[in-house]
Amino acid sequence: MIELKIDNQVIETQEGETVMEAALRHGIHIPHLCYHPCLSIAGNCRICLVQVNGRPKLMPACNLPITPGMEIETDSEPVRAARRAVMQFITLNHPVDCGICDKAGECRLQEYQMKYGADEPFNIDAKHHKPKFYDLSDRIVYDAERCILCSRCVRFTREVSGSFQLGIVERGSHSRVERLDQGTFDDPYSDNVTTICPVGALLSRDFLYKSRVWYLEPVRSVCPGCARGCSINIWKRAHHWHLRALGEEKNRMVYRVTPCDNPEINGPWICNKGFDLPKELMKRPRALRPLVHGAFVGLEETIGEAKRLISQASSPAILVSAWASNEELAAFKQHLGERFTVYTRQDAGPEKGEIVEDNVLIKGDKNPNSRGVADLFGSQAYSQAGHDLVIVWGEGVRLSDLGSATVIQLSSFENAQDKNADILIPISTFMERSGSFTNFEGTANCFDKVFDKPELVQHAGELFGRLA
Repeated sequence: MIELKIDNQVIETQEGETVMEAALRHGIHIPHLCYHPCLSIAGNCRICLVQVNGRPKLMPACNLPITPGMEIETDSEPVRAARRAVMQFITLNHPVDCGICDKAGECRLQEYQMKYGADEPFNIDAKHHKPKFYDLSDRIVYDAERCILCSRCVRFTREVSGSFQLGIVERGSHSRVERLDQGTFDDPYSDNVTTICPVGALLSRDFLYKSRVWYLEPVRSVCPGCARGCSINIWKRAHHWHLRALGEEKNRMVYRVTPCDNPEINGPWICNKGFDLPKELMKRPRALRPLVHGAFVGLEETIGEAKRLISQASSPAILVSAWASNEELAAFKQHLGERFTVYTRQDAGPEKGEIVEDNVLIKGDKNPNSRGVADLFGSQAYSQAGHDLVIVWGEGVRLSDLGSATVIQLSSFENAQDKNADILIPISTFMERSGSFTNFEGTANCFDKVFDKPELVQHAGELFGRLA
């Protein structure tokens, strides 16, 4: 371990760390725009300059290796003067777009201008104009005037996704980010550039002008799109900003999805499917009413009939869902596990045109909790084997394959086969409950409830207790 002082605070660091890494790890904030902990060092924004005792010039903290006995000041007068000068140069041609910019409220440049910027503008000439709202793809909008050329997006495509599709072209005031192959920016991880862009230069077309970020709040969740189980934040309208004038749809809506940094599983990245899937699930027609032989009856009557059928069955079986949480699986095992033969399966498979698997994050198994199911019940494919009752839990099963058995369907979404089930009980989605999934590596990852469930929809874990 190496000892040094930052702002008269003695800290211990590991050999090989930079001043920036050590400071952030100890809760000391040094402003930075181009630095990102999961990308290589660029050192081009210069706002992270610090004063090092015994050295004549200010040094960039992001690229400054630690040496024993270092004494560093991050807020001395020379440092503050340098930051003011840096902010003047960065904002020289930057448009005053904050009033219409989606990044307002979480923009590093906006924050640093308020904290470190000069009171008076540096330029006396008209600002240099560049292309605005240029489509890099059908998902990403680029505003060259707002771009500060931090190169985060370029480094991401080279060092993380490996697509090498973005680069910085031209020189001086004409420099801008551009697609290098003159094609579309079709990187399967392209949406990550909108989350790492420190300003409003790279924007999600899906979220464009949808909401101010201060009206929203993030809820920690897990992407159910594959067995990786990436940590995500699902952004919904904050409860104290629910407005009757907006209507139920806008108040109960997934506005955007962003990565939630989890070094053990996905780091600060997710794939484009992870950005889209929670919003797509919210658009699917829901199973909202319990049905007996295709007809709506009361919830209590439906559960009572299901309980009666289970009690009378001589050889009941269940096809468990690989989208069920560990807690729901444990509840089934506790209440009904001894009576049922358990079969495992995959609810979802790759869709047409989807990347099946890669060496970054995407896994071939398109279910979030296959490992959790296998850990609890093993792996056994369905066999009719004389079962007179089958509970179908989740999606992806053709009821016609179940023979003459009585079928109890537990589903979150409407399906054309619902009328073929003897009983349908609607159950909650992962966004309507808390729980955990276990990914393919055996790491459990927790998610929180985003929305309340509809009135007649049941939580599967609680339902099994009532059916026992």
